[in-house]
Amino acid sequence: MKKLSARRRHPLAALVVLLLALAATGGLYAAFAPADKAQADETAQSLTIEEGKKLYAVGCASCHGTGAQGTTDGPSLVGVGSAAVDFQVGTGRMPAQQPGAQVPKKKVIYTQAEIDQLAAYISSLGAGPVVPTKNQYSPEGADIAKGGELFRTNCAQCHNFTGKGGALTHGKFAPSLEGVDPKHIYEAMQTGPQNMPSFPDTTLSEQNKKDIIAYLDAVNGDDTESPGGLELGGLGPVSEGLFAWVFGLGGLIGIAVWLAARTAKAKKS
Repeated sequence: MKKLSARRRHPLAALVVLLLALAATGGLYAAFAPADKAQADETAQSLTIEEGKKLYAVGCASCHGTGAQGTTDGPSLVGVGSAAVDFQVGTGRMPAQQPGAQVPKKKVIYTQAEIDQLAAYISSLGAGPVVPTKNQYSPEGADIAKGGELFRTNCAQCHNFTGKGGALTHGKFAPSLEGVDPKHIYEAMQTGPQNMPSFPDTTLSEQNKKDIIAYLDAVNGDDTESPGGLELGGLGPVSEGLFAWVFGLGGLIGIAVWLAARTAKAKKS
């Protein structure tokens, strides 16, 4: 009887064993779960890049080369970054229908998921500007007045002071910024598409870009009022010049014809 009593376990022994088992399980999870998650993320990224490579081979390689090294029909895409792909493809400028002085915005033919895959593949070829987060391009909390000052200093020479766009040389043009997605405006400042210079964070900080986006949203928003009526000054130099020629010169010609007719009638009488 004494031997059986000696072998009998303490009532708390089972609880201690259970706690030790749970601790060991938790330790194993802590040791292996992060590695499993990292491996899963890496696998998913590899699949995204692979799908992007397939899309690139079909829609882009004919102009930019099989390895994105560039050809006579298209520049190299190595190092342009995911932001450039998201802008060019997300605005329909790429794939381009044909070479020209400037590729215009057109209907987007890829889904956002496919654009992300293309961007992942191009980004894997070389580091470059990345697609911004919503917090980076959201106009919330921005300084609109500062954005207007920055826009007039750095952008108005081409895009007009309210972003209506304007003509450039040799068939090129600065497109209108009215109704453009804030993300694409941010990416354009990052990457410098078409004939536009790039404005990296060393030139225009992230906050500066937010301020500019907020200014454009303020002057071109649906709730914006124009106390001056017809926004002739916001249409650009070409439109203003055309207005002056058609109505100004046309009015002068009309007055000259009227005066000539009156003079001739006066001489007859």
